[in-house]
Amino acid sequence: MPRLELVPPVLVAPLSTVLESGVASAGTFAEAMGVTMVEIAFALVFAYGVGGILGLVLGSVKPLRGAVLPLVSSIYAVPFIVAYPLLTAWIGIGMESKVIFAGIYGMFPMILATAAGVRTVDPAFVRAARSMGATRAQILFQVLVPAAFPSILSGLRIAGSLVTIGVVVAEMLASTAGLGFLITQYRSMFQTPEVYFGIILVLCLTGFLDFLIGCVERKAAAWRPRKELI
Repeated sequence: MPRLELVPPVLVAPLSTVLESGVASAGTFAEAMGVTMVEIAFALVFAYGVGGILGLVLGSVKPLRGAVLPLVSSIYAVPFIVAYPLLTAWIGIGMESKVIFAGIYGMFPMILATAAGVRTVDPAFVRAARSMGATRAQILFQVLVPAAFPSILSGLRIAGSLVTIGVVVAEMLASTAGLGFLITQYRSMFQTPEVYFGIILVLCLTGFLDFLIGCVERKAAAWRPRKELI
């Protein structure tokens, strides 16, 4: 359609032009992508680590589950992007604000998915572990985590997507580096091919992260005992 001049080139650029522009600015995009990947990596560690541990605790401790989980669900429903201007005012527009914002953004689905998985674990597993003298930590990490792993994987996927979105959106709102900043900069200069190339790189990052989680899922599936056909 762009080549037929049915759509203005400032709105939609041909794929060949997008790729040519991306190759011509490869150094700039590589530097921005490196910044974004580092921010995503740190935010993922925060979201997965803190969210997973909190989800385990909230899912396994009944008083906390009843009191805190509804609050977590309510906060998760609020558009967290409204808090980003406060973060930039407190921390600045550097990497720290992106990591904290995206980490918290991805933490909530990780908490909810992990807690939901823990709640579905058969109590007989926990009783058997206690009868054999297992400690609280052993029950958490050797009984509850493996049994709740399918739900935890769902949390990993959702949290990973939200972390990527959070980093890129934060870069677009207030930043001096990263793919989001580059996309905003090119958009303001009406350099449409470069904007689309930046979007393609963001999609590649999201797809790569989903691929990694899929590899973990396949490895975990190999550990599960297979039912023999009668």
